[in-house]
Amino acid sequence: MSEIQVSLTLPSGFRLQDILAFHRRDGERLAEQVDEDGLRKGLLWRGQPACLDFRFSPGQARLALAVDGEAGGAAAEALAKMGRRMLGLNQPVERFEREYAAHPQLGPLIAARAGLRVPQTATPFEALAWAITGQQISVAAAVTLRRRMLLLCDCRHSSGLLCHPDPARLAVLSADQLGESGFSRAKSRALLALSQAAASGELPLDDWLEGVPAAAISETLLALPGIGPWTVSYALLRGFGWLDGSLHGDVAVRNALQRVWGAQERPSQAEAEAWLAPFSPWRALVGAHLWALLQAGGF
Repeated sequence: MSEIQVSLTLPSGFRLQDILAFHRRDGERLAEQVDEDGLRKGLLWRGQPACLDFRFSPGQARLALAVDGEAGGAAAEALAKMGRRMLGLNQPVERFEREYAAHPQLGPLIAARAGLRVPQTATPFEALAWAITGQQISVAAAVTLRRRMLLLCDCRHSSGLLCHPDPARLAVLSADQLGESGFSRAKSRALLALSQAAASGELPLDDWLEGVPAAAISETLLALPGIGPWTVSYALLRGFGWLDGSLHGDVAVRNALQRVWGAQERPSQAEAEAWLAPFSPWRALVGAHLWALLQAGGF
């Protein structure tokens, strides 16, 4: 076993509770465990089971990664990059807030949740798998499906935490196995196509973190079966920190818009898309503020 530790500086007003809430979605605590001052998460680090521990204090996050094996070269630098992504520290939210603080509809949302950042997944693959799992169902139902997928793969760290599978571990499953865990045929097909393409190197998801344009990523992902615009926009947000995906197809976003507008009916996808359009390149961050309005955290 090996352990790596790094510290990250947090900005003033960092919203810790948003991070903890994102990782508290599954009350059974099989893969993530949240407490008052931090969280523990099971993940695969370069193919090996690991436990990532976050401890927070004013102005600082301390990360400790315990790997069941060798961590490999440049591990501290890689861990710091992962930690910054997961905490949303690369998102220039201050610039967004200055630009729209006076907006008649968005301004009050910003004022109520100043400093809001979008928590990100440990890897782009985890974001994509979660987006596919959550297609057209509630957050609670998606959490249950995700838990069943983790149990099916049964990859555990020595601490007992389940680790989110990497593409190679998901790619060897069958559609029947996923179906028995509650996945629809379409979701099973999409998950397996994604996993197999990523495991083969056809989709170099982690390499895409190094500045590949979102449009190029989107075009490639949309060619996969069962992956549409909502899935891509969501995965680009949670996995890559891209803040301009239009989440007009998201039911929670449209429910929040109905409240903001004081409308009697939920706006259509076309109406939501038109309202979000002028906020480019911040449309997904606007969507996150709308999720927060409903106090459900969205997906």
